[in-house]
Amino acid sequence: MYVSYIPQIVDNLSGHAGDPIQPFVAMLNCILWTIHGLFGTDGHTRDMPIVIANVPGILFGFAAFITAII
Repeated sequence: MYVSYIPQIVDNLSGHAGDPIQPFVAMLNCILWTIHGLFGTDGHTRDMPIVIANVPGILFGFAAFITAII
């Protein structure tokens, strides 16, 4: 899903900046899910598939957000 940010990043870098709000909110969502995956609801249980699935969202969301605002 987050690989779909690659065309937006390319467009942002070529001068056709997109909306930065959606990738920023997606990045925040992925950060929160990653925290949940690392610490769980009890503070100790890890759920690594959640972490692995959301780390690309943090990276691509951050890249799309930064390239949209510069």
